[in-house]
Amino acid sequence: MIRIIAIGKKHESWVAEGIERYQKRLQKPFVVEWVLLPHSSKNGLEARQNESQSILSRLDPHEFVIVLDETGKLYDSPALSRLFTSTFEKHGNLTMIIGGAYGVNEELQSRAQITWSLSPLVFPHQLVRLLLTEQIYRAQEIAAGHPYHHE
Repeated sequence: MIRIIAIGKKHESWVAEGIERYQKRLQKPFVVEWVLLPHSSKNGLEARQNESQSILSRLDPHEFVIVLDETGKLYDSPALSRLFTSTFEKHGNLTMIIGGAYGVNEELQSRAQITWSLSPLVFPHQLVRLLLTEQIYRAQEIAAGHPYHHE
């Protein structure tokens, strides 16, 4: 299973529709569970600290964590599929983090085994949720040997 912890309000309707399109096709271990945590009432560094602490309080000390950040490592689709598959084999589940507008603090960044970038571009958080769900579906299809990805 993939648990996605994200800072922010519920999925907007257009995002929810897109996420649902991909989620209904996901099968174990690629099944997604969403945990949406509220934005901090603070700004800047205080918001980053508060939101990161909220996320950290939800993490088990032994779980495999991937933080999404535009400064992270870029993966192509086959490499991402291999990463997910090997993580499932070694750890069973994984948790992915989408921080708030101010990112995550050093403690949470250090807690993650991987920092992954969808792109060097910055995207709105709602769009990141949709892109992430599609990439999880794509990784599942590649892992299953289906022709969802053309090389």
